[in-house]
Amino acid sequence: MALVTTERLEIVPLSDGEMLALTAGESDPEMRQAYTEMRELALSHPENRLWYTAWQMRLRKTHEAVGDLCFKGLSPEGMVEIGYGMTPAFEGRGLMTEAVKAMVLWASRQPGVREIQAETDPGNLASQRVLEKAGFRPNGVTGEEGPRFTWQP
Repeated sequence: MALVTTERLEIVPLSDGEMLALTAGESDPEMRQAYTEMRELALSHPENRLWYTAWQMRLRKTHEAVGDLCFKGLSPEGMVEIGYGMTPAFEGRGLMTEAVKAMVLWASRQPGVREIQAETDPGNLASQRVLEKAGFRPNGVTGEEGPRFTWQP
């Protein structure tokens, strides 16, 4: 099993059963749909499931879940996109920046990965700060959700 650790976090990919439970427990219809699509893609691409499943962020000391992140597949050109969300009670502690930094380093070392991108809502300044602190820079492209960023190693 893949596991990424940081000073305060352990980040683990969810199994298909854990994805099903995550989906069932999600009250936001948009997120429930996203988790459903992620699980279906992980099931249909078992050889690349780490690029489709959710990765849960847990505090190393207590194993309490504090958020999750994901990649949105690996394109034939070698691009992966990272997405993430934090449980509100844990925001403002630098945990998301810590997790994103660790996961982009992990992703950059995987075979076939040439580029890592992210996209955020134009008004989500906190998310944009996370990306900038993690080494992402605006790339001048606007996607479906808003400005896109590219990781600069």
